[in-house]
Amino acid sequence: MRRHEKEITAKGELEQVLWQGRVCHLAIPDDPLPYLIPLNYGYQDGALYFHSAPQGRKIELLKKQQQACFSVTIDYGIIEAERACSWGARFTCIMGSGRIEFIEDPQQKLAALHILMAQYSDQTFSFEQVQVDAALVFKLVIETMSGKQSRG
Repeated sequence: MRRHEKEITAKGELEQVLWQGRVCHLAIPDDPLPYLIPLNYGYQDGALYFHSAPQGRKIELLKKQQQACFSVTIDYGIIEAERACSWGARFTCIMGSGRIEFIEDPQQKLAALHILMAQYSDQTFSFEQVQVDAALVFKLVIETMSGKQSRG
């Protein structure tokens, strides 16, 4: 990273961003360009959890290539200035890559759905079996991760 003073290296700080984030952008290899999509997610123990319909471009690509990159950003706002080139932004961003694993076991699927909901609420939820059966659930096991912050 060129601006070392903006780099986040402590694992706890990196994880804090993943716990606070709300949208994960997932980049899946495709030809000629990656397929990039925003997704709701949950984070726990070095993995990002996602749910999806069981078919579609994203799932087709993930089944062919079990590697993906991700980015989670927390936006703190724009820094205005008199001159255009002096404007800036306050943010914290985590970028990384990892291995995709599909979760088939019903108990593990249910646990993953609870992780997803915990990302957005402190409430406890119950899921009907039909909901669990209908959802395709997968996780990205994080292999590399780095962070950057700009506080202005």
